[in-house]
Amino acid sequence: MWTRPWCGIALHAVGGLCRGMPVHDTGAPLQVPVAAECLGRMLDVFGAALDGGTPLPRTDMRPVLAPPPDLADTLAPRHMLETGIKVIDLLCPFVRGGKTGLFGGAGVGKTVLMMEFMHAVSHAMQGVSVFAGVGERMREGHEMWHEMRAAGVLARALLVFGQMDESPGVRFYVGYTALALAEYLRDTLGGEVLFLMDNIFRFIQAGAEISSLLGRMPATVGYQPTLATEVASLEERIVSTRRGSITAVQAVYVPADDMTDPAVAAVLGHLDSVVILSRQQAAKGIYPAVDPLSSGSRMLDRRVLGDRHYGVARDVREHLARYRELEDIIAMLGIEELSPQDRQIVLRARRLERYLTQPFAVLAEHTGVAGARVPLAQTIDDCGAIMAGRHDARAEADCYMRGALPQ
Repeated sequence: MWTRPWCGIALHAVGGLCRGMPVHDTGAPLQVPVAAECLGRMLDVFGAALDGGTPLPRTDMRPVLAPPPDLADTLAPRHMLETGIKVIDLLCPFVRGGKTGLFGGAGVGKTVLMMEFMHAVSHAMQGVSVFAGVGERMREGHEMWHEMRAAGVLARALLVFGQMDESPGVRFYVGYTALALAEYLRDTLGGEVLFLMDNIFRFIQAGAEISSLLGRMPATVGYQPTLATEVASLEERIVSTRRGSITAVQAVYVPADDMTDPAVAAVLGHLDSVVILSRQQAAKGIYPAVDPLSSGSRMLDRRVLGDRHYGVARDVREHLARYRELEDIIAMLGIEELSPQDRQIVLRARRLERYLTQPFAVLAEHTGVAGARVPLAQTIDDCGAIMAGRHDARAEADCYMRGALPQ
């Protein structure tokens, strides 16, 4: 009787394998060792050390693939997570215990913004961080490990890497491995866990490669037919329970800057906050290059944030939107052709745009400018003062790349 052969995906190098070799079933799924000693370490998809340290004890193992907690055990995210990054706290606040996506093409600052967020929140939350490097260059992992150690945050962090030269199975499962370790830290430490993934698009690409190896027919734009299921299997495990919470920040590469790409759309449906990094903002020297009109958060609600925060954020967006509408007219005819009211809005919007830039602590060694962390209340006061005209006499350059404005 003919039987269908089993199919498998190799997670190691396949050199030396041949037809007819015996296969042994371990009787268990892919598992990773979990222990409190994992903090301060750099691991691979199997939990093996990449930093030259001692191996983790294998007394307690967790399956890499696991179902999400029961709905009755989960808690809905309700509070804002203040980061000290002005443009994010004001216009697209992060959700504590929620999921945030940093969307952008190549070279617009997704990884830098994620590193700054990790640096800021590690001090504010006093929790632990788990970083999943999906398809990363090992050079980037090496640099990150040294930078985190120099910044003094490595002892409260865990790095899990699946390198870009490894098999698609490794790049596909490394996010699950990091999430299994984050779940362990959430359940055992009972506190805040910051889960960062760079880049979830490479996770989707690895899934497409595996789908092709298994002979599945490609779906929309060549992606795997199981795209939505694979993304959901990862995203739905990022939840908060009564034992602790996981706050996730994921970098999402946008192919050809097309936000309608199926991979981007699949991730968008699971997020609480969306931060879109614009190439146009970066070209103007606005860093972080956040598009203030396209980014948003479900926390940006009067009932959640209060009248003051909501009102200032709405007015800032109105000023910036009007400035964007008038940019073509200014380029062709000059600002002098605008009405006095529009000219006032444009000048204040330009100050707002420059005020929402910020020097980052993780770049201080390269730029020579110390990083600045601005409390949300100060950001609201400064933006309100700019729109009220109290800084009309201040030069635009005095608002650029600094923290709070002097009163």
